[in-house]
Amino acid sequence: MPQRARRADAAKNSRLLVAAAKELFDEHGPDVPLDDVARRAGLGNATLYRHFPTRGDLIVAVYADEVAALHDAGAALLDDPDPAGALFTWLDAFVVHVASKRALALAGTENDDERRTELFGRWHDSMRSTALRLLARAQEAGAIEGDLSVDDVLALTSAAAVAGNGTDRARRLVGVLRHGFAGPSRGGRS
Repeated sequence: MPQRARRADAAKNSRLLVAAAKELFDEHGPDVPLDDVARRAGLGNATLYRHFPTRGDLIVAVYADEVAALHDAGAALLDDPDPAGALFTWLDAFVVHVASKRALALAGTENDDERRTELFGRWHDSMRSTALRLLARAQEAGAIEGDLSVDDVLALTSAAAVAGNGTDRARRLVGVLRHGFAGPSRGGRS
């Protein structure tokens, strides 16, 4: 088999393994047996371990895809005609991500491996830069308080994700953040 065909086959197998792992992690958490991942992908264990020698390597690959999707969703919202709506649409996706992927993120970074610490830093920077661009756009439009920092927004949203104890409640808490405690008749924002 030519080298190019082997590389394409290897890339396909890697994608199949990551997709299968994502499904199983969503269903059962990151401690799912790796044999189940290989089986769901329709591949053998040897192929799994050739691509992902450790559980941590597979978790990192799955989480990296999750972060990339969140970043891409934010980038797509930069053209939305409603800057505040775009920000809160992304924050809704972010709070769901934090609430539902926290165990995966922690499992992927739970050892002292410098490479994983570096990856976690890059993932954080990616999400922060996405939020910053959306927040700045909403502030420039006058739709969001100008003195809010991206760190304020992400800290409050992350707190909602953790305190919400589930995605539905976390999303509700972000709605409260958006509208504030005061109702429209009491001077609250709409």
